[in-house]
Amino acid sequence: MALPKSILLIIGVVATLFSIALATPGTATFYTNYVPSACYGNTPEGTIIAAASDPLWNNGAICGKFFNVTCTGPTNPVPHPCTGKSIVVKIVDHCPGCGGTLDLSKEAFSTIANPVAGIIKIDYVQ
Repeated sequence: MALPKSILLIIGVVATLFSIALATPGTATFYTNYVPSACYGNTPEGTIIAAASDPLWNNGAICGKFFNVTCTGPTNPVPHPCTGKSIVVKIVDHCPGCGGTLDLSKEAFSTIANPVAGIIKIDYVQ
């Protein structure tokens, strides 16, 4: 027996709200030199990637993990930096002292926010 479409819609909405509730707040910056990386050396991993800050690094255990990242607001005077989009990034590097929770590739950062902002507030979930 198939579930009615309204039940599937409700399940989808609840799942989305549940994942939003589990999101962790943080900040994001961006970088532009992707190779070499701490996780993959000289092997390019694309451009929708990120580097993890010290609190997330865990001796590299985070390498290869994927995170859904959403801009939630500004951290500086640049008004309304967020595009309203989210992006899924792969952790490929370590960014000791990068100034953010995640250091996104410029391409990933530009998808969720105006790069002029430089640093933004985010929610992220694995």
